[in-house]
Amino acid sequence: MGNALSIGRRWEAYHPTKGVWFWSCAGCVAATIVVGFMWGGWVTGGTAQRMASEAADAGRAQLAAMTCVARFNLGSDATAQLAALNKAQGYERNEILAKGGWVTLPGSTEPVQGAASICAENLMKPPLKTAATR
Repeated sequence: MGNALSIGRRWEAYHPTKGVWFWSCAGCVAATIVVGFMWGGWVTGGTAQRMASEAADAGRAQLAAMTCVARFNLGSDATAQLAALNKAQGYERNEILAKGGWVTLPGSTEPVQGAASICAENLMKPPLKTAATR
């Protein structure tokens, strides 16, 4: 036991070979990549492009839906239209809103994909009770 070197002395005396250095570096690179993609939130360029496109489409649908609600409520026969919308089934509501042109953004000829269902959902919500309406 008297000949045993302390861990600090053994560390100072250790001289790794080139192979050990290479494989240690390769292992660190592989571990960094695995940790980055699994838990670090890294994504490939294609995935980032797809995510950005989906976010843009969802944002456009939200914008068109909010415009739809405002334009629908400002219509001259909004009460009658809302009653008809309440009587209709879910898929029919989307068609009614699309045919009415409420989910088509100004300057566009086609209704925005996904906006009709969001608009119908917002129109079906009961109004919030405020202090003035109680």
